[in-house]
Amino acid sequence: MINQRPDLFAAAAPHAGVMDMLRFQKFTIGWNWVAEYGSSDNAADFAYLKAYSPIHNAKDGARYPAIFITTADHDDRVVPAHSFKYAAVMQEMAARVKPVLIRIDTNSGHGASSTAKRLEQETDVQAFLFQILGVQPKFWQAVAMWAHSSITEPALLA
Repeated sequence: MINQRPDLFAAAAPHAGVMDMLRFQKFTIGWNWVAEYGSSDNAADFAYLKAYSPIHNAKDGARYPAIFITTADHDDRVVPAHSFKYAAVMQEMAARVKPVLIRIDTNSGHGASSTAKRLEQETDVQAFLFQILGVQPKFWQAVAMWAHSSITEPALLA
């Protein structure tokens, strides 16, 4: 959707996406998705897949939303090359008005390898989205109120 209708979004955070629909079946478990997606090795499927493949539909100079891509270096379900290529294509093609960033978790697979890593990734994604969208969490308002008040316990502000 980011590539097809960038005007609908201020920000996006794709996670471990299948971004190259013309080559997905060539990597790791991608061959198993052919029944669902089709295969670029089939001429009829090729045209259909190319029509919506994110990597193949980036438009030069388009005003894309801010994008924060996440992947992991040991993902054996959706090979990280999808995210690497998507980040490179979007950084090259986008109008460069908004950031296109990629976060690569190390020593992790398709999902975070620990609760701590999952929380770190989600914190980064949320911080990016909050910054781009101008969201100020109520927690920060409570901390600011607490810092400028005579109340000594933050829990009393709830």
